[in-house]
Amino acid sequence: MRRKVVIGLVTLSLTVAGAVPASAAEPDFGNPQVVATGLTVPWGLDFLPDGSALVAERDSARILRLRPGSAPVAVATVPGVRPSGEGGLLGLAVSPTYADDGYVYVYFTAATDNRIARLHLDAPAQPEVILSGLAKASIHDGGRIAFGPDGMLYAGVGDASNTANSQNPDSLNGKVLRMRPDGGVPETGNPFPGSLVYTLGHRNVQGLAWDGDGRMYVAELGQNTWDEVNQIVPGDNYGWPIVEGRAGDARFHDPIVTWSTADASPSGATIDGDTLYVAALRGTRLWSVPLDGAGGAGTPVALLQGVYGRLRTVERAPDGAVWLTTSNRDGRGTPATDDDRVLRFPPS
Repeated sequence: MRRKVVIGLVTLSLTVAGAVPASAAEPDFGNPQVVATGLTVPWGLDFLPDGSALVAERDSARILRLRPGSAPVAVATVPGVRPSGEGGLLGLAVSPTYADDGYVYVYFTAATDNRIARLHLDAPAQPEVILSGLAKASIHDGGRIAFGPDGMLYAGVGDASNTANSQNPDSLNGKVLRMRPDGGVPETGNPFPGSLVYTLGHRNVQGLAWDGDGRMYVAELGQNTWDEVNQIVPGDNYGWPIVEGRAGDARFHDPIVTWSTADASPSGATIDGDTLYVAALRGTRLWSVPLDGAGGAGTPVALLQGVYGRLRTVERAPDGAVWLTTSNRDGRGTPATDDDRVLRFPPS
């Protein structure tokens, strides 16, 4: 029997489409386990088949292997990473067929562009770039990658501070991309023939997650007014820069949740049962968003508000625990002496 735990609940001004009562059970957020301390902007996080975790450090380009109760072990340094501003070693995804192919995928900022590559931990100096030419900037590099339930690799790519990219179908920036594990265009499922573009009209997607029925959700940083959670429909246009937040315009797909930018600035996202968790940077909290099972959402609840500072990544582990990374050493936070941290919250 799982129990609900609500920490740091606050009442805030927000807009929600398709509201239903919040009823999702929560992991035990009152019982944190510190997995790692003293890291430098841990960004991407995923799990190996043995249950251990890999985490990517943005500025050092290191990949660390984490096990609860043990010290972090550096297992790779990704060559060619050029950290600057919001860029560096960003997303990380373990191949769903890792036991057979041994691949770890990374999204990183290079000297001239953003790239996605795959590597073997026993030969990290020889990564295979599967996608290059994504425009880079000091902000809005996107960077989250994750494998969907269909075995395809998805990427959230920011507009690279050029808003025209988002509505340009020939640009891969300001998009959610869907690709084969080798970087090629899938034979079926992509809405635009010959293109990796899955959806367009995005500003800076940094959270990717799927529910038990295969519906995809993304967390997206807005500009000055509204941050968003969007339910993804292939080929749809999510409005940026024409729209920020909900428009009620048939040309654009409205978000299912919006927050003020002060309350969120969302980054990573994950789903546990019927609950979407979204890590908030400026908002310094974890948002718990109940999903209604039909692509909509109920009223979000703020957890851990101000307890750990800026939160970058949230992932559900195979054992049901929820892992969080802080981002207090990214130049915008106030680091504690043991930041940045990776935290584990066990299932209730």
